[in-house]
Amino acid sequence: MKIAVCIKQVVTREWQVRIDDAKTWVRDRDASWELNEPDAYALEEALRLKEKHGGEVIAVSAGPARVSQVIREALARGADRAIHVEGDALATADAWATADALAAAIQDEHVDLVLTGLQSDDQGFAQVGVVLAERLGFAHSTIIMEVQVDASGAAPGLRVKRELEGGWFQWIAMPLPAILTIQSGINQLRYATLKGIMAAKKKDVRVVAAPAAPAARQRIVAIHAPEKSKATRVIGGSPAEAAKELVRVLRDEARVL
Repeated sequence: MKIAVCIKQVVTREWQVRIDDAKTWVRDRDASWELNEPDAYALEEALRLKEKHGGEVIAVSAGPARVSQVIREALARGADRAIHVEGDALATADAWATADALAAAIQDEHVDLVLTGLQSDDQGFAQVGVVLAERLGFAHSTIIMEVQVDASGAAPGLRVKRELEGGWFQWIAMPLPAILTIQSGINQLRYATLKGIMAAKKKDVRVVAAPAAPAARQRIVAIHAPEKSKATRVIGGSPAEAAKELVRVLRDEARVL
């Protein structure tokens, strides 16, 4: 089975967000970067499928030169080779432009399966995998919690478990080729070993130029970092009245109930 895994480089969760002068993105030069966590679970699932059924895992990422950091990490964890669609504009591209760039790199590989994380830790739109499926003409399913290869029919297919609302799940049978967006927690992540890090240096990374970007479907008008503030509110009255008012505040104002 030939599997492509789409991975993204995002700012680390511990980094103190600093907004750029245009107020439309973060200050890239000041940021520290890491592999998008949902994509790490997608990579792990691809590696497990390869171990069980054989084949090849290709890590694919779209972004500026700094994206090579997470590509090397994916290779160190066990991916066989990688494709880097390089373009500075892809750092802040919308889902349509990103999917278009990834599709251009994947379509000639004739893969059986494409895995992505459910969403990115920065923009979090959960749209790249869905748009990519449309661009490639693949069947797709989202919020996947389990993947099984079904070889019982005339042609191999998949049985996948989707997470629904309210603790419910749904099993779906799918043909190949297909695209799945993987939910975090589907498996236990592995980390790069010293042997894997050394081996990654010898693995092939094909760098391709980003295609001409289509017109953006979404545009970031402005962003801001949340401001921390503290406030104290005293609720008076009898114990019964205070308890009733506290419940109202938590439900209607704080919206935590």
